[in-house]
Amino acid sequence: MAKLTASTSVSELNGVGKVRAAQLEKLGIRTVGDLIYFFPRAYEKRGDIRPLSAFDSERQCAYVLTIATEPKTANIRRGLSLTKFRAFDESGSVEITFFNSPYVKDVFHIGSTFRFWGKVTSQKNRLQMANPKYEAYLELMPLADFVPVYPLTEGLSSKQIDKLIKNAINDILPQIIDPVPDNIRLANRLPTLTYAIKNAHFPENEEALFKAQKRLAFDEMLFFGIGISMSAYQKSKGVGIKLSPCSLAPLTSLLPYELTNSQKQAINEVYKDMVIGTDGIVSPMARIIVGDVGCGKTVCATASAFIAAKSGYQTALMVPTEILARQHYEELSKLLGKLDIKVELLLGSTTQKEKKRIKEALACGEIDVIVGTHALISDNVEFSDLALVITDEQHRFGVGQRAKLKEKSEKAHLLVMSATPIPRTLALTMYGDLDISRITEMPRGRQRVDTFVVNESYRNRLNDFILKQVSLGGQCYVVCPAIEKNEEDTFVCDYTTGEIISENSLNLKSAVEFCDELRMALPTVSCDLLHGKMKSSEKDAVMARFASGETKVLVSTTVIEVGVNVPNATLMIVENAERFGLSQLHQLRGRVGRGSKKSYCVLVSNISSQKSKDRLEVMRTTYDGFEIAEKDLLLRGPGDFFSSVSNDNLRQSGGFEFRFASMCDSAELMTRAFSVAKSIVELDPHLELEVHKELKKETDRRLIIAASTIS
Repeated sequence: MAKLTASTSVSELNGVGKVRAAQLEKLGIRTVGDLIYFFPRAYEKRGDIRPLSAFDSERQCAYVLTIATEPKTANIRRGLSLTKFRAFDESGSVEITFFNSPYVKDVFHIGSTFRFWGKVTSQKNRLQMANPKYEAYLELMPLADFVPVYPLTEGLSSKQIDKLIKNAINDILPQIIDPVPDNIRLANRLPTLTYAIKNAHFPENEEALFKAQKRLAFDEMLFFGIGISMSAYQKSKGVGIKLSPCSLAPLTSLLPYELTNSQKQAINEVYKDMVIGTDGIVSPMARIIVGDVGCGKTVCATASAFIAAKSGYQTALMVPTEILARQHYEELSKLLGKLDIKVELLLGSTTQKEKKRIKEALACGEIDVIVGTHALISDNVEFSDLALVITDEQHRFGVGQRAKLKEKSEKAHLLVMSATPIPRTLALTMYGDLDISRITEMPRGRQRVDTFVVNESYRNRLNDFILKQVSLGGQCYVVCPAIEKNEEDTFVCDYTTGEIISENSLNLKSAVEFCDELRMALPTVSCDLLHGKMKSSEKDAVMARFASGETKVLVSTTVIEVGVNVPNATLMIVENAERFGLSQLHQLRGRVGRGSKKSYCVLVSNISSQKSKDRLEVMRTTYDGFEIAEKDLLLRGPGDFFSSVSNDNLRQSGGFEFRFASMCDSAELMTRAFSVAKSIVELDPHLELEVHKELKKETDRRLIIAASTIS
C-alpha cells in the first residue's frame, strides 16, 4: 500500500470497506487526517489495578485475575445464554458471567491471567462481575495504563477505531507541521503537536496525557482567539450604514410594561452604534447583549429592528430552532405590525410556494423584518436593503454562521444575544470582536424561583411535588445529564495540577430510562421525552406539545437550554446536578418562573464531596446570573463556558471546536492563549509574515470547517 498522507481516504486503510467507510463518515471521518484528529471522549484508567478485596461496587475498576475454572455455557431461554467461570487473585475470588458470548470458552482457560475491566458487586457475600472487558496479562508485555474511549456510531466499536488509528498514526505524525511557532510553544511550556496527538490517543502515562490535553486545549483557544481578533481588526476598519434619528416612543407606548434601566441602556448603546457613531462616522455595529433567560433581551432586539425599519432598511433575525423562530415571529409581528412594519417568517419547513413568495418580497423590499432559522443563510436568499443582522442564542451559532448571514450586506450592523451570563473579563476574551451590553436586571414582577438541593432519599416526595404542581395547573421540566445508560467510567484532567478527576457515570440519570420510570410512577401524568439525538422535526413537535400544555412533564437533556417561553412551567428538576456548571444550572432554572405562578427549582445530587456541595450551595443562595458566573469561574475554571459555546456534534455546529478547552480548569491557560492570539494579530493583522504562515493555514482551515457545515 502507498504511504499514507493526511488527505488519503480512509477507504484506503486495511479493514475499511464500503460499510466501514460509511460508518466512519457518520462520525465526520473521511480522510486519514480526520481519523488522527478524532480524539477520545474519555479514557478508562485500567492501569489503576486493585485487589478484589478492595472492590468498588459503584464504579468500573481494573482487576488482574487468574482463571480458576473452565467456562461453562448454559442456554437460559431462547436467545439468551450465560457463560460462567471463576477467577481469583491473592485477596479473593469472583464469579464472572458473559451473556450471549459462548466463544469466550475458547479464550479463558484454567491458569491463564487476564486484566479485567468492569464493576464487581456482592450478593450474599459472593463477588460477581458481568460482561467485563478483558486483555491477556503477560508480565513481559505491559498493557496500557489508559485505554481510549471514542465517540461511536452504530456498528462501530471504540476498539475498532483504536485499531485503525494505531495503524495510521506512525505514517501520519512525521508529516504534521506544527502551526504554533517554537518561541510561542516554548514560552508557554507546551509539548510538540506530534507528542500531543500521540498521547491524546495513547497516553504513555498520566503526566503525558495532561501535557497532551493542555497543548490541544491551548491550540483551540489560540485559534479561536486569532479568529475573533482578526474579525475585530477588520470591523474597526469598516464603514457601516448610518441610520436616521428616530423616537422610540411609538414602540415603547405599546409595551405592557416599563423597560428596566438595563434594557434602556442596551437600546441606547445600539442606537448610538447605528445612528450616532463616533465623530459622526458609523462603523458596522458588532454588539452582544448578554443577560439571564427572561431578562428581556428580545425587546432590545425589537427596538433595534424598529430603528432600522424607520430608516427604510431591513432586519434579519436568525434563531436556532423552528419553534423558537415561530415564537419570535408571533411576538414581533404582533408588536411591529401595529406600527406598519412588515414581519415574515422563513423556515426550512416552509412550503416551496411560500418560500418563493417570501424570497421575492425580501428581494424587492416589501418585507421589513424576516425571522428564520438557518434557512436565512441560503445562497438564494437576497435582501433589498439589509441593515441589521440579529442572532438569538449566540452560543448555538458559530463564527462562520453569523459571518455568512452578515455577508448578505457587508455594511450591515450585527447584534447577537446570549442568555449565558458570563464574567466581563471572560466575555471580552470570548467575544473579542463584539462590544458588550449587559442586562443585569429582571423585569418588574418576575418572581424569584425558590431553589432546593436534595438527595435520592427525596424521590417519593419529589414525585408527589410533581403531581401537586400539575394539579395546580403547572408543568414540570426534568433534566438528565445523559441520553441513555452508559456504564463507562470517564475522567477529565485538571489543567492546573495535572490531576485526573474521575467522574463516575454509573449512577447518571439517563433521559430515556428516567422518562419510562416517571411514566410508571406517575401514570396519570402525560410525560414526554426530548434529547439532542432526535430529529429537528421531532424536537419541535415535542416542544410544541409541551408549550401548548398537552404534555405536563418534559424529561430532557440540556437541549432545553434553548427553548420556548412556557409560562405554565413551574418546576425544574435537575438530576445529577453536580455534573452541570453553575451557569448552566442557572440557565436551566431560568426556564421556569416566567408566568404568574410561584415556581421552584430542585437540584438532585447524591455526591458527598465538599466541593460539589459548595457549588450547589451557591445555586441555592444566589440568583444573580453574573455573580454566579464569577463564582463558577473561580470554582470550576473556564471550561463550562467553552462548553456553552460548543454543541454535542461540533462538526455540525458551525463553530470552532472546543473539545479540550471545554474541559479546561485553568483560567490562566485561557488568558495566556488569548493574550498570545491578540499580540499576534496586533503585529500581523492578516498573518502575512513567514513565521505565521502555518498559523494562517490552520486558522483558515478551522474557519472553513465552520463555514462549510452551514451551507
